[in-house]
Amino acid sequence: MIKDWQDRFSDNIKEFEGYSIGKIFKYLNNPEIISLAGGLPSPDMFQKHEMRLASRKRLEDDIDVIMQYTGVPGEQSLINAVKGFLLRDDIRVNDENIVITSSGQHGLDLTGRLFINPGDIVMLDRPTFAGAIVAFQMQRPRIAGYDIEDDGPNVEEYRKKLIELQSEGKKPKFIYVIPDFQNPTGITTSLRKREILLDLSYEFDVPIVEDSPYRDLRYSGKSIPSIFSLDQKREGTNVIGLYTFSKIFCPGIRVGFNIGPTDVIGRMINIKEGNVLNTPKYNQDMCTEFLTEMGLEAHMEKCRKYYGEKLDVFLETMKQYFPPELGVKWTKPQGGLFLWVTVPAGIDTNKLFYEAIKYKVAFVPGEVFYGENPATNAMRINFSYASKAQLTEAVKRLSECIRAEVSRES
Repeated sequence: MIKDWQDRFSDNIKEFEGYSIGKIFKYLNNPEIISLAGGLPSPDMFQKHEMRLASRKRLEDDIDVIMQYTGVPGEQSLINAVKGFLLRDDIRVNDENIVITSSGQHGLDLTGRLFINPGDIVMLDRPTFAGAIVAFQMQRPRIAGYDIEDDGPNVEEYRKKLIELQSEGKKPKFIYVIPDFQNPTGITTSLRKREILLDLSYEFDVPIVEDSPYRDLRYSGKSIPSIFSLDQKREGTNVIGLYTFSKIFCPGIRVGFNIGPTDVIGRMINIKEGNVLNTPKYNQDMCTEFLTEMGLEAHMEKCRKYYGEKLDVFLETMKQYFPPELGVKWTKPQGGLFLWVTVPAGIDTNKLFYEAIKYKVAFVPGEVFYGENPATNAMRINFSYASKAQLTEAVKRLSECIRAEVSRES
């Protein structure tokens, strides 16, 4: 009888602890708790009627095919629809430049598996998306992270590190960024820094992985070209794009796509053959309908108005309940689903989380968004799921909790 399984696990898994955000949700079962924790789009924005109609039609017309295996790269109808979707963003790709994924997280997993060997260097922002960190950590890389600035990555620190590594005969496997309304901070990378990132990519021969889950959710300001499109204008092939339909359509469908050079996508398809094999045809068909038959532009405009109003309510309430003397600061996103709150340095938000639960409000402690040397006095806030009234009440409760903690610290 096997009594100790630990020694039998692969080296990649022995020290791997999984996705830490998921571990906090067990504390949110109380319906009286207003959760600002999850990255959940609002069910109010789900196209329920359109989904029912599309589902009924597909099941009536093609049920035998829907219930069967399908091609590994993805359904041709969805690939065609994705190409049209990307043209809105001045991105032109061919079939062989696209692989359909089973969610954005799957796209991140494919990226990590494809590029990272144990000990390889990955460059990213501090903080950044915890799901990306956990996907990459499965391959045991070394993280080179630098504190994000108000207009995006700290490109000067990136350059210094690249020069240092070059002098040692090393280079990172890739630079990972979320240029539009970054998770968790909500920060958008300026056009200048997008161009500089490309300059660094060309100069030091390092690919850029551009994660774009929120790009269509802009509520104010002018849209900035994606790094992928800027790369194409320079006739480059240095950028890999990661996309998901979870935030703009619905997360339950679990469909996204990756785009990139033919060699990269071909290898990602090989990896997909060895993990999920194929993305369910029904799910892909629903995404095709979303892109082609459900009034995409009108729906996106509706989402922008809906979430933009929620963000405005949240920011106004923050100003009301968090005066400057309290020492709490927050980002002011132009889009996306998140913002970043920092509290006085003496407060550990990992501990504050459990205090906040007593006040019946929840957030995600900031520590999970760092690949190494985490800051402990920050939190990620989601404003898309709760109602406007709940957002106002949540800020009030959070303020009471933090005030009580500040009083204890002083």
